[in-house]
Amino acid sequence: MQAVILAAGRGTRLHPITADRTKAMCPVVGKPIVERVMDTLVANGVRDFILVVSPDDPEIIHYFRNQSQIKAQIQFVEQTEQLGMGHALLQATPYIEDDFILSSCDTLVGQSAIKRMLTMWVGYPPPNGILALLRVGPDELTRMGVVELNEDRIVRIVEKPTLEEAPSDIGSVPIYMFTYKLVDYLNAIKPSSRGEYELQDAIQDLIEIDGDVLGLMLPDRIDLTHKADLLRLNLHYLKNEISKKEIKSQNIGSGTIFISHVWIDSGVVIGSGCTIGPNVFIENGAIIGDRVKLENCVVLRSGQIIDDSEISHQIIW
Repeated sequence: MQAVILAAGRGTRLHPITADRTKAMCPVVGKPIVERVMDTLVANGVRDFILVVSPDDPEIIHYFRNQSQIKAQIQFVEQTEQLGMGHALLQATPYIEDDFILSSCDTLVGQSAIKRMLTMWVGYPPPNGILALLRVGPDELTRMGVVELNEDRIVRIVEKPTLEEAPSDIGSVPIYMFTYKLVDYLNAIKPSSRGEYELQDAIQDLIEIDGDVLGLMLPDRIDLTHKADLLRLNLHYLKNEISKKEIKSQNIGSGTIFISHVWIDSGVVIGSGCTIGPNVFIENGAIIGDRVKLENCVVLRSGQIIDDSEISHQIIW
């Protein structure tokens, strides 16, 4: 099965972190978040990816062609205008061959969730679509697609409703599986009142005309919207997804110690007498002074920390 990853967004709510990179290239413990998303799919047998990227993001193409170790075939498609998820997916349709997975680049779920979706996909009768779902609070309902369910079948999806319009408290997380039929409806959608081509309009047509669009409830997900989310994502991966210590830098001063879990990229400069950890990720290019104490934090590539600093539960850029 192919996977389409939507990775063209700038990530304005992450500014200034995204002043010199896109949201897709924000790091999560040594890898850009888009690759973390792809890793969960590769672990479930997906080997064919289409990445929809911005023409203003040469870094993502350079990374996957020259640095990434992911074992998959990747095609790149440009989205020259930011006109919604439906528009982004339209850019990829010439390269979609059959059934496909669709995912944003900024929402992470466990490998087991993808496995459950794939298991549903090969069930009988086969569905026309599967949407990942999550119960959410009122503050999130108005920022996502909200569904009406009849058992496990989706009857209706409403994009960014008011609280009064919301048909339930169940939101659609941006991870989907579709038959190629969705492409036909995608080609017919018109811009919404927001001037965007809404993916949910095509999904609603698929529901009404072909039916058999199912929902799979997730226990949780981690997404990247604000700066605090980037810290939360990195701490989650440090604690749950990596070995205790990954120290690639060769430029480390005497007397510096590391307390699990830590990930130090190559190209990091760390002074003497420092205590790094627990739960610290330092990105390539960062400079750490002498006698610095870091715990539960992230230092990005432009970060510089002066001597004798003590930093906890922060992201430094």
